[in-house]
Parts: sequence; structure tokens; C-alpha cells
Amino acid sequence: MKAERNKIIVYTDGGSRGNPGPAGVGVVIADAKENVVKEYSKDIGARTNNEAEYEAVILALQKIKQLFGKEKAKSMEIEMRMDSQLVARQLGGKYKIMEEKLFPLFIKIWNLRMEFGKISFIEIPREKNKEADRLANEAMDVKQTKSMF
Repeated sequence: MKAERNKIIVYTDGGSRGNPGPAGVGVVIADAKENVVKEYSKDIGARTNNEAEYEAVILALQKIKQLFGKEKAKSMEIEMRMDSQLVARQLGGKYKIMEEKLFPLFIKIWNLRMEFGKISFIEIPREKNKEADRLANEAMDVKQTKSMF
């Protein structure tokens, strides 16, 4: 039962309008029973969709470490859920990275992973990722609204 308490579920999503274009990320951190602990939304400037998906995972890992602390993070089991099949499979080691722009982001995640316990990357249907998607869109909307004035 103790392992259950140390498990968290994280929903991530990144999006870009224009691909590349104005991009944003959304992260929802929940406990093992899927009660939301914290949500994050961030404008990340101009990126491709795939870059934004990677940036969402980076933001999630950084925020988990801030929220729970370095020591607790090492003993946690983190289930990263995302609707990007490509990113989930690249981070899970099933797909090779062909896009050169993604290498530095992959390496950043790889290095961040060293500070955590078990992390799994799971692809989920888009309809099960609505909250993270909403947050990513909010970040893009804020950016668009600012540029209109």
C-alpha cells in the first residue's frame, strides 16, 4: 500500500498554432486516486507541436521536484500520460528520434529522469487528456491576446 501513496499521475499536453507557431503547455499533477494536486499552464514562445509536447514533460518534471522535494521525488513512481504517441514512444524507447530539434529536449528529460524513481510514459486518447489540453490552449490564448493589443 505504501507504493500507492508514492505514485502520482501526470497529464501533459503541448500545442502549437501554426506548427511552428505560438505554443503552450499544460500539466495536471494528480495523486494515485486521480485527485488533482496542482495544474500548470505556460506560454513557451514559438515551437512545433512535438517540441511543445516535450516541453510539457520537462515542465512537469521540474514542477514535481518543486512540489514534493528532491528526496521524495527519488522514491516516487510517476505515470506520465500524454496524447502524443510519438513523444510517449520516443521517451519510452520504442521510437528513434528523427527530428534534430527534439534531441536537446530528449536529453534534458533524460537528465531530469535521474532525479526521480520510476517514470513511465503512457499514450492516452486525446479525450482522456482534456484538462492538460485546456491548460495548453489557455497558455496559447494568453499569448495571442497579448499580441493583439
